[in-house]
Amino acid sequence: MRAFGYTVARNPAEAVRAAASTPNATFVAGGTDLLNLMRDGAEAHDHLIDVNRLGLDAITLGSGALRIGGAARMRQVAEHQAVRREFPLLSEALLASASPQVRNMASIGGNLLQRTRCGYFRDAASPCNKRVRGSGCPAIAGHNRGHAILGGSEHCIATHPSDLAVALTALEATVRLLGPGGERSVPIADFYLSPGSTPDRETVMRQDELITGVDVPRTALAGRSRYLKLRDRATFEFAVVSVAAALRTTGGRVQDVRLAFGGVGTRPWRDTRVEAALRGRPLTVQAIEAAGRLLVRDARPYEANGFKAELVQRGLVSILSELGGLR
Repeated sequence: MRAFGYTVARNPAEAVRAAASTPNATFVAGGTDLLNLMRDGAEAHDHLIDVNRLGLDAITLGSGALRIGGAARMRQVAEHQAVRREFPLLSEALLASASPQVRNMASIGGNLLQRTRCGYFRDAASPCNKRVRGSGCPAIAGHNRGHAILGGSEHCIATHPSDLAVALTALEATVRLLGPGGERSVPIADFYLSPGSTPDRETVMRQDELITGVDVPRTALAGRSRYLKLRDRATFEFAVVSVAAALRTTGGRVQDVRLAFGGVGTRPWRDTRVEAALRGRPLTVQAIEAAGRLLVRDARPYEANGFKAELVQRGLVSILSELGGLR
C-alpha cells in the first residue's frame, strides 16, 4: 500500500469540498472494503477523507419513508426495531452480510459502494477492465463460477456483491447524494450501471459526491418481505444467488409483488416483467416457475456458472411459496 494523506471532515459540505479540491481523494467511514482494496493494489488513493463525524448516522421512521444515514452502521440498521418490524427484508439482508465484526464497522454508504469479489479484479497482477479499461476480462474464459449470467458484456461479467443493494432495489429505495453543486436523489434502480464498454464506472456518482443517506418508502408491501441468500458456507460469504421478495396476496391471488436478485447480475437485478407475470394471478408453484423461466430467458451462462440459472429459479419458488403460504 502506498502512502496517503488523511483528513477528518467536520461537516458534509467540508467533506465534499475536500474531495473536489484534492486530487485522487476518496471518502472513508468503516474502511472494511476500501483498505483491503488499497492493500491489495486494486485501488490507489492519495488522500482519504474521514466522514465519521458528519452526523450522518441517524435512522428515522417518518410517515412516508424510512431514512437511513449514509454513515449508519450495518448492525445499527439491522437491529433497529422499526426496520425489523416494517422492513424485515432489509434487516435479513444485512444480517446475512459479512460477519458481526464487519457489520459493527461497515457503513451503509460504504456497503452500497463495495467492489466486486471477482478474483481477477482483486489481483493486481491480473488484467481487469474494472481496474484498467481495455486490459481485458480473463473471467470470461477463465474462472467464472461466481460471475454473472445477466447483464454482462464482452468487457466484464463480475457480479455486484452487496446484499443490502439487492434488498433496497426490491424496496424501491432512493439514494441521497451531496456534491459541491448541492444535493440530488437517485432511485436505486438508476444508481448502478451495467458494464457495457466502461465497466470501471459502476455507479452514476461523481468522484466528489458523498452518499448522505438512503430513503426507503414505507408501504404495507415492505412489511411482508423476506431475503433468501444461497451461499457456499453459512457465514461471512457472498451470495452465489440471492432473492429479495415482497408480496401481497388476497384470497390466494397476487395483488402486488417486488423482486430483486443478487449473485446473477452485474448489478442488483430487477426485471419488472417477472413481477408483471405474477401480478393479478393466483399464486401457485406453477405460476412462480413460469416467472422464473422468464427471469433467466436472456441469461448468458459461462462454463462454470450455468447452474445459477436453475438455482435462482429454485430460490424464487422457495421464497414466494413461503411468503404466500404455499408451504
